[in-house]
Amino acid sequence: MKFKVEEITSVIKQEISQYRSELDVAEVGRVLEVGDGIARIYGLQNAMAGELLEFQNGVKGQVFNLEEDSIGAVVYGDYLGIKEGDEVRTMGELLSVPVGPEMLGRVVNPLGEAIDGGPAINASKRRPVELIAPGIADRQPVTVPLQTGIKAIDSMIPIGRGQRELIIGDRKTGKTAVAIDTIINQRESGVICVYVAIGQKESTIARLVEQLKAEGAMEYSIVVAASAADPAPLQYIAPYAGVTMAEYFMYEENKDTLCVYDDLSKQAQAYRQVSLLLRRPPGREAYPGDVFYLHSRLLERAVKLSDDMGGGSLTALPIIETLEGEVSAYIPTNVISITDGQIYLRPDLFFAGVRPAIDVGISVSRVGGNAQIKAMKSIAGMLRLDLAQFRDLEAFAQLGTDLDKATQQQLDRGYRMVELLKQPQYKPLDVITQVISIIAGTSGFLDDVDINRVAEFEEKMHEYLNSSHSNVVKELAEKKALDDDLKTKLTNAIGEFKKSFS
Repeated sequence: MKFKVEEITSVIKQEISQYRSELDVAEVGRVLEVGDGIARIYGLQNAMAGELLEFQNGVKGQVFNLEEDSIGAVVYGDYLGIKEGDEVRTMGELLSVPVGPEMLGRVVNPLGEAIDGGPAINASKRRPVELIAPGIADRQPVTVPLQTGIKAIDSMIPIGRGQRELIIGDRKTGKTAVAIDTIINQRESGVICVYVAIGQKESTIARLVEQLKAEGAMEYSIVVAASAADPAPLQYIAPYAGVTMAEYFMYEENKDTLCVYDDLSKQAQAYRQVSLLLRRPPGREAYPGDVFYLHSRLLERAVKLSDDMGGGSLTALPIIETLEGEVSAYIPTNVISITDGQIYLRPDLFFAGVRPAIDVGISVSRVGGNAQIKAMKSIAGMLRLDLAQFRDLEAFAQLGTDLDKATQQQLDRGYRMVELLKQPQYKPLDVITQVISIIAGTSGFLDDVDINRVAEFEEKMHEYLNSSHSNVVKELAEKKALDDDLKTKLTNAIGEFKKSFS
């Protein structure tokens, strides 16, 4: 007995129509292949770019590539638990992370899940990870300083709230130390800090968190960790998750925030890995063609909002690691062109004991004196001039030529200014203390002090001024500016101390 195809299909359609109300009509696809943090999926014809996916074992993913007969997706979690043939469902939403005050003091992964051994985070709100940066009309100029507590930076490479300042240098030159000192220095300022660790060892991240706790900095900080053990997609998404958590405080609570991305070189490498696995065409240094957009859409979210938008700010401190000082490589040049200046750390200075190892000649802040208090602005020019002359003369003096008295004096002052700008790690200084130290140096009080005793001179000078001339220090803290009368009082007080220093 033969059946006609039309008869069979009509019977099937009739049967299906009776059960339609009970069917789950969500679109379901199947995993074709999976590995290294990516999956190729068949059957999700209506999936949209960037849409969130859920795999059969509960792990989340996101649509990355839309191809003719399949889609390429990244897996945010344990891809080893996914196998060929598993079901995949579209969720009809974009990737978002939990935000709010509940996140403060916690260490989370890029999906906002606690990984510090504490209780689960019950955040009341979520925000999408990808947001368009505010436009020109929603911004205002950067004018309020963000004090790092590091003398060399606050005096010559000032950072303002809402600025993007790149920290760049070879590995093991103190890049993270500069960022951590800046976070510690926000203790009294009310700035909310987010530290994003990308591709670092878990032991390094744990040590850093312990240091922040010891300094009392975790109370106003969030640590987003995508360690070297995590899949490449999590390392790629981590900075966007971090900036989203900071944006809550900026937009909803009108606060000032600080984001440290440590480091974006590893994020670019993770993105390159994902792109090559998904067979996107490679470009220079095998990075995909949109690797500039990867960082520009992240760093453009750093902003000083207009008063109409609440006046909050988000300051970005991206970190980039160079190889053998090669700042003209692809990723360093990209990020330099996006940011508002860079702090360049040199290995030879670091190994010579100049720490922080900041090369003041190459480092620059494109906001400049706009982000400084008037007192610091009035003396920073003199400090930069002294150091610039010192660098020129130092190269000349190495030739072994006899030097005249004026040249020798400039060299002596330069050596002492370099010594004065050295600073131990985890010991940021408030801006008034920095101003007094720099005045002591540029006014010549250190010129005849033994180089090995400069740090001792500085420490005891502050103790003396705070006890015997606290009214002068208080006046400077209130005015935040140096008039002739106040400068005379200060120099007289430092002169008095110097007579007693032996």
